[in-house]
Amino acid sequence: MTPATPTPPRRVLLVEDDAHIAEIVRMHLCDEGYAVTHAADGHEGERLLGAARWDAVVLDIMLPGIDGLALCRHVRAGEGYTPVIITSARSGEVHRILGLELGADDYLAKPYSVFELVARVRALLRRADALARRTRPSGSVVAGALRIEPAAREAFLDGAALDLTPREFDLLELFARHPGEVFSRADLLDRVWGHRYDGYEHTVNTHINRLRSKIEPNPAEPTRLLTVWGRGYKLGAG
Repeated sequence: MTPATPTPPRRVLLVEDDAHIAEIVRMHLCDEGYAVTHAADGHEGERLLGAARWDAVVLDIMLPGIDGLALCRHVRAGEGYTPVIITSARSGEVHRILGLELGADDYLAKPYSVFELVARVRALLRRADALARRTRPSGSVVAGALRIEPAAREAFLDGAALDLTPREFDLLELFARHPGEVFSRADLLDRVWGHRYDGYEHTVNTHINRLRSKIEPNPAEPTRLLTVWGRGYKLGAG
C-alpha cells in the first residue's frame, strides 16, 4: 500500500518589526505545527504577500515602510479569502475599528497573550476550512431589492453592484437567506466570524453600520437592516 502523502503545514505570514515579539510568536506558532515566515517591515511583508499564498496573516499596524492597515488592504484586494489578524500597541478604539473595516478578521492590542494569539489563529483557520468545505447553493438569493450571487460572491441592490468587504458580504448573505429572522450579536459572531470573543460584540455593530452605509437610502433611519431592540438585527422588507 502506498503511504499517504503528509499534509503540508499551514503557512502563516507574520509581519512584525519587534524582533523579540516576532521570535516568541514564531516559536509558539511553530509549536502548533504551522510554517511561519517572518517579515520585519512593511515592504518585505508586501513582497511576501505577492510572492506566495498564505493560510493566515498576522500584521502589526506600526511598521517601517508600509503600515499594517495598508497591508491588510493589500490582502483583501487579492483573490480568495485569507484570515488576517491585526496587532497594535496603539491605544484607543479607532485603530481597531479601522482595521476591522478594512477587512481584518480580528484585532489584538499589545501587550497580548501569545497563547491567545495562537488560539485565534487556530480558530480562524478552522473557520476558513469550514467555509471551503461548505457547499453553497449555486442559485441567486433574492430578498426585496437585494440579489446575492454566492458562487461569485457578488451582491446587487436594485441591479447595481455593491462594493462589500468579505465580512460585509457574509453578513448580507446570512440576512438575505433568513429575511425577518432576528440574529443577536453573539449569533452573528458565531455564524459569520465562526467564533465568539468576549467583549467583541461591538465588532458586529461596526460592520452593521458599514453595511447600512452601503444598502440604506438613509443609514441613520434604516429600512432594510433593522435593529430589534434588546435582541439583535434582522433584514426587513424595505
